[in-house]
Amino acid sequence: MPKRLLILGATGSIGRQALDVVERSEGLAVVGLAAERSWAALLELAASFGVSAIALADADAAARAAESWTAGRVHSGAAGLVELIEATEPDLVLNALVGAAGLGPTVATLGESIDLALANKESLVVGGELVGALAEATGARIIPVDSEHSALHQLLAGEAHAGAQSAAPPRAGTVRRLVLTASGGPFRGRLRAQLAEVGVEQALAHPTWSMGGKITVDSATLMNKGLEVIEAHHLFGVPYERIAVLVHPQSIVHALIDLCDGATLAHLGYPDMRVPISYALHYPERGALPVRTLDLVEVGRLDFEAPDEEAFPCLRLAREAALAGGSGPCVLNAANEVAVHAFLEGALGFLAIDAVIAQTLERAGAEPVHSFEDLYAADHRARALAREAVLALA
Repeated sequence: MPKRLLILGATGSIGRQALDVVERSEGLAVVGLAAERSWAALLELAASFGVSAIALADADAAARAAESWTAGRVHSGAAGLVELIEATEPDLVLNALVGAAGLGPTVATLGESIDLALANKESLVVGGELVGALAEATGARIIPVDSEHSALHQLLAGEAHAGAQSAAPPRAGTVRRLVLTASGGPFRGRLRAQLAEVGVEQALAHPTWSMGGKITVDSATLMNKGLEVIEAHHLFGVPYERIAVLVHPQSIVHALIDLCDGATLAHLGYPDMRVPISYALHYPERGALPVRTLDLVEVGRLDFEAPDEEAFPCLRLAREAALAGGSGPCVLNAANEVAVHAFLEGALGFLAIDAVIAQTLERAGAEPVHSFEDLYAADHRARALAREAVLALA
């Protein structure tokens, strides 16, 4: 029987590439699709894949879809995303939603003991230990979709005990360090003073990856890598001091692990998000893809450098929020989402993104978190503070 797959964020970059993977596989069957507000595009995909249940997080978009579609049921709003998970009874949910909006579906998926292919890194950044504890309690597996975390998952496979999560913590003393690579984004090598006048179009011109607007801006500020450090900590149970970031502009080496005997293992390949997506969807098997095998002679050289945290302080802010713990990462993520949205709308300068985040972290602080309700409250307050900071800095 094919694996029953539900895709959340189907109209985005990850969702569409996942559907490309599905079309090339006989072992995957799409049973439901969801998006934020792109209702017309979602209806086209639903028709193409014979899906009879969809959801739109935006209530107005859901209403318009319901008026135009008679082939199945349209679920609406945040509750509708959860209803879709329950109604379609999938074997695997791909959560490719953008931002903190992905936390609710992650919790619903794991709570139903359904395996989760996770492209929504904010679920772990915001939910942290609560999400991990839920997966452990229900026995659901989390298989990462980010290229770097997928690479780490594969590298750690031979160094970790088998576990219910995406990968159990590495055996004590075996793995010394996890290394996430970063392309450096479109502004790699620039001094901070040289970033004062950069605009949206320049920030969205990523040199190696094709991604959505929010993630591309996060790459330009290095916040994306800061969020990935937090995600790696929760996925693999490794302390923050043993997770490093290395700038690698060619994006050929996706991650490395340093071992206790002095060996370093690396995962390499041409930058193509279908590779980690396919790995997550087929796990523990592998599916064939029309992706070229790496030719190192053609590549010619691999360059590496330390990240410039003076020019790109978001990476430092993310580490500080992570070490503060509690609601710190939640506040970080909320402030970043507000600031990036304001930048994309032309209401905030590029260098003011990290200023909004820093001010919000200082004002909100890091409070203890005991439940998901605590997280939702922290997120709400942080967004209000961040919007105040945007108005002050605009």
